[in-house]
Amino acid sequence: MKHVFYIAVCLLFLGCQKESDVPQTFLIHDYWEFKASDSLNWFSAKVPGNVFSDLLDHQQIPNPFIGDNEKDVQWVSKTDWDYQTTFNLTSETLKKNHIELNFEGLDTYASVYLNDSLILNSNNAFREFTVEVKSLLKSENILKILFENTTKYEEEAKSNLNYSLPEGNRIFTRKGQFQYGWDWGPKLNTSGIWRPIKLIAWNTLKIQDIYIKQLSLEDSLSKLEVNLDIQGNDTLDLDYHIFVNNELNSIVSNNSKSAIQFNIKNPKRWWPHNLGDPYLYTIKVLVKKGATILDSVSVKKGLRTIDLITEKDSLGESFYFKVNGKPVYAKGANYIPQNSLQNQVTDSHYNKLLNDVVNANMNMLRVWGGGIYENEIFYDLCDEKGILVWQDFMFACAMYPGDSKFLENIQQEAIDNVKRLRNHASIALWCGNNENSEGWHRWGWQDGRPESEKTEIWNNYLKVFDTMLPETVASLTDTDYWETSPKFGRGNSEFEFQGDAHDWWVWHDGFPFEHFDEQVPRFMSEFGFQGFPSYEVINFINQNDSLDISSEGFKNHQKHVRGFELIDAYMARDFPVPNTPEAYVYMSQLLQAYGITKGIEAQRRAKPYNMGTLFWQLNDCWPSVSWSSIDFFGNRKALHYKAKRSLENVLISSEVKNDSLKIHLINDAFESYSDMLSIKIMDFSGKLIWEHSETIKVEPNSSTIKFSVDLNRISIDRNKVVIVSKFQNSEALFYLAKPKDLKLPCKGIQQSITKTEDGFIITLASKTLQKDVFLFCNESGHFSDNYMDLLPNESKQIEFKTSAENLNSLKIISLNDFQL
Repeated sequence: MKHVFYIAVCLLFLGCQKESDVPQTFLIHDYWEFKASDSLNWFSAKVPGNVFSDLLDHQQIPNPFIGDNEKDVQWVSKTDWDYQTTFNLTSETLKKNHIELNFEGLDTYASVYLNDSLILNSNNAFREFTVEVKSLLKSENILKILFENTTKYEEEAKSNLNYSLPEGNRIFTRKGQFQYGWDWGPKLNTSGIWRPIKLIAWNTLKIQDIYIKQLSLEDSLSKLEVNLDIQGNDTLDLDYHIFVNNELNSIVSNNSKSAIQFNIKNPKRWWPHNLGDPYLYTIKVLVKKGATILDSVSVKKGLRTIDLITEKDSLGESFYFKVNGKPVYAKGANYIPQNSLQNQVTDSHYNKLLNDVVNANMNMLRVWGGGIYENEIFYDLCDEKGILVWQDFMFACAMYPGDSKFLENIQQEAIDNVKRLRNHASIALWCGNNENSEGWHRWGWQDGRPESEKTEIWNNYLKVFDTMLPETVASLTDTDYWETSPKFGRGNSEFEFQGDAHDWWVWHDGFPFEHFDEQVPRFMSEFGFQGFPSYEVINFINQNDSLDISSEGFKNHQKHVRGFELIDAYMARDFPVPNTPEAYVYMSQLLQAYGITKGIEAQRRAKPYNMGTLFWQLNDCWPSVSWSSIDFFGNRKALHYKAKRSLENVLISSEVKNDSLKIHLINDAFESYSDMLSIKIMDFSGKLIWEHSETIKVEPNSSTIKFSVDLNRISIDRNKVVIVSKFQNSEALFYLAKPKDLKLPCKGIQQSITKTEDGFIITLASKTLQKDVFLFCNESGHFSDNYMDLLPNESKQIEFKTSAENLNSLKIISLNDFQL
């Protein structure tokens, strides 16, 4: 699915009787083969793809995602690779006035030859290259691409500096920085043709780019402007036909390439999905000369305004987004590439993951700066599903060179990608980098350097992130720009009062989860905690049906040097520590969810001081122990299920301060709600100890304490009670002790299973409270809910969608099974 796509207009709306001279586009994806440059053995290759995937297909390397095979494939990144194909062209195509080859993504240092003539040297996997090749083409053609490994170029660039830059050689090469290894991902430095190659043949003109600029947006009228980048010499006496939702809106006759304005009456606005309809218009522009159609282009366009509001106030400086003039609380996660081998990410992977985002009540994803500018389908689906996108430029956790060649390269990279993405309604922000500024000011990168060196490095930083990138964004789009995330590192006193924050006091610095209650920033753009993946992922890593979390192969999939140690330490603080692998994996997921949802709710309670919570991280790029809420096989961890509850538009969130129980009602919607708030304290057998109810009104877009009570006035054993609060369709359970201190009864759970067309309905019930009930089975599918609490004497139905004919392997465990 491509956001800007070329079409055979006669088939869409004009009828085939119209004369047409539109450009022809051919994918050059067939008959590719590859080999090591120093080898004579050719193998078939897939394009788009990469050399690791091609080698895997031919069983030339072990699967790097299994065990510690990653270590055995490092030679691939140190090798040069040749790719080549042949393609034929008809005489009709060869007669076209212009024929171009378009390379959407070459990774990374590539020399491209057409019929033995060098036509391109590329050095940036994030850039698009177009080359006029008509004079070189024949009826039979050979296209060859030689990929050199990155080391030679990185060492050469490093030798041109009289000082070292953090962090390693990756900074000199413009490709996914995560491919060099991260604390959640493998070192798999790919090369290859990772995005499409196209041959485009045309006579008179070609639409190179379209930008639908929104000039104004009112209830009665939206004024828009079409900016076309047209290639071709004959641009006089052209007619531009503008269609909106397949209806002719206007025809403009124009003798130049100037912008074309048109209006949409009574426009429908695009909204994040939790606040309204993410409505998209289909806008088509047809270029004609007389009766001849020369080219056409179609764009999905959402009409909206999005503004980043950073205003001084009595507490510091705000950081929040206004959509269509209304403050919106951003809630979601950080997104990384879905696979270290990008060609293995299918359209269905994108669709499923983004459906999981919507299902979990998230309305924003941050595309992290060490990954990739995502494929078009990612942004198309975010547009369609109403998910806001915070888009980093691809710079992360490092300082980068400032020489003229490097700056020129990244300048064009920025232009290519801002232009490619600027029509997307979902793009809410362009951010310069991830943690570069924090690293420079907090991570010891300045230590031991002379002042002149520090000045040069910082000035080079400013050239890119304080000048070049904001100027590029401002010149090409109306989207706001933010220099760096976070604004201040956590060692800065302004950390919680200005800008966005990355809070890693929890995890990296070992602070208890209660820290999240005590230190809430204006906008939390990163915070996280690790949890083990599903049993399925662990068994895949080990290639064993017997669960093993101590194997050397599995340990290789924990990339944080203290990861296992930190999980152990935090678990001992708050949870029972089991002694079996199956139980430990379950408990680690509960631990992760417990900590992160504590942070989510503390941040939401602080609204409007805090206006965003994005945890680290949504997904994985390989099978691993990581901070993700969805593991590499698409299984939702406890965090994803529990975050869904903590991210509901109307949330009941409780806290205890100085022995006072405070019940907060958070409302992210733009309408008020009046209803009964009921609060009950009961023991784990369902005996009612105390209750209160009253009619309340919850104001739009608000967070308010709606009830408070001194717990010392109520006779309870805090280890043996649950507080159940209800308002409309919202229900929240709150406990007065840590999970490990709860005196949970050891009673069984009754279950019944009913077959349905889509899978099964599982009905659960218990005479006593069951905490953190976990359902799992061998069959492939997804539970509608999991890791949930089951109140005494109440039943709950869970849907399990699967193609399996039976559910005989279903198992159920709960925290009740682990009483100390």
